[in-house]
Amino acid sequence: MNAHSTEVRQKALALLRNGAKGAEVARRLSVPRGTVSYWLHMDRAKRGECPGAHTPTCHRCDGSPLDEPAYAYLLGLYLGDGHISQYAGHRAPNLMITLDDAWPGIQDEAEETLRRVFPGNATCRVRKPGCHNLKVYSKHLICLFPQHGPGRKHERAIVLEPWQQSIVDAHPWQLVRGLIHSDGCRITNWTTRMVGGERKRYEYPRYWFTNVSDDIRRLYTDTLDALGVTWTHCTRAGKPYNISVARRASVALMDAHVGPKY
Repeated sequence: MNAHSTEVRQKALALLRNGAKGAEVARRLSVPRGTVSYWLHMDRAKRGECPGAHTPTCHRCDGSPLDEPAYAYLLGLYLGDGHISQYAGHRAPNLMITLDDAWPGIQDEAEETLRRVFPGNATCRVRKPGCHNLKVYSKHLICLFPQHGPGRKHERAIVLEPWQQSIVDAHPWQLVRGLIHSDGCRITNWTTRMVGGERKRYEYPRYWFTNVSDDIRRLYTDTLDALGVTWTHCTRAGKPYNISVARRASVALMDAHVGPKY
């Protein structure tokens, strides 16, 4: 059995933490694939990110395939209307996304997305007044959503890890859809103008996104910038929590890739 130096192991872990695949690391460092998987598992277990023994079901722990477009959409839903918790007596934490009953299509899409990201885990819906909680249990939720932490999201830093940013860069519209479907909407605004001495009413569509977290709003606007979508801050009651997209060309882009809630 070949022994590998601490330096090689640290190089491997550094690459893995930055989003490199296990097979790629094994090739680059001439280390068996199984050794790389073992190093990754022990590293994440040591940091409390991958508790207990598991079967190969985690993209971060053992390199299992991840449906990246579905993950980007689910990340948007999680940052908007989701949270991770663990109840006494449950062996695994649960991800819960709360969605309004006014949009049953989004609830269906969200549940299908949970199945695509966690194909080996059962999902469920819990009825609440005016909404449903969509839930999935998995020991690897913290692996895939490292933004989890104590307190509310706007009270802690929300920063994507390099591997998450790579997924968002590859599937930006899916993240935007998830954010809009959770904390946004498409509305019709109106205004009046004087035309030939007569005041006339004009209507125009606008996309609206509201979130208290500065970091989540910045993630949304940075992604819009990368997509060429023009946006503006809108302060209401002295609180700059709203992002508006109202330019005609930008609304057309949003309509083509996001559309109204359904």
